[in-house]
Amino acid sequence: MTDQPNNGAVANEEENAPQFSLQRLYVRDLSFEAPKSPAIFRQEWTPTVSLDLNTRQKPLEGDFYEVVLTLSVTVNNGDEVAFIVEVQQAGIFLIKGLDDGSMSHTLGAFCPNILFPYAREAIDNLVVRGSFPALMLAPVNFDALYAQELQRMQEAGETPTVQ
Repeated sequence: MTDQPNNGAVANEEENAPQFSLQRLYVRDLSFEAPKSPAIFRQEWTPTVSLDLNTRQKPLEGDFYEVVLTLSVTVNNGDEVAFIVEVQQAGIFLIKGLDDGSMSHTLGAFCPNILFPYAREAIDNLVVRGSFPALMLAPVNFDALYAQELQRMQEAGETPTVQ
């Protein structure tokens, strides 16, 4: 008698194996304001850039999750606001077979890292269309930000959750 593979066991292992895939990438919200134009274009350009970023995630049906990366950039020229640009870059991800710690890291750092280049490109595009010099945001270390947030939560006695 020959050994026959147990196809049910193989299928079960494959079903329980960790899976990750980007299902959809989209802009959820986008805005650009240049409150001092056109006067701002006649001034010497000495910009200061302020960046705020935030991520949020929520479970959808099944093993699907929406992750939203929000970038808000305010650029001042001297004492005046030259422009404000905000983008909410979102993605729908299929994620299954991960333990709680891996899931939290994937949603809190890995997914935002995938979304960031698209958000950065959208911001740069809007800024250039607003007739300002290109604004190429520096890369963000989402792993370090996630580790800082995790440490803050542990010190506060909180536990990370997927909301």
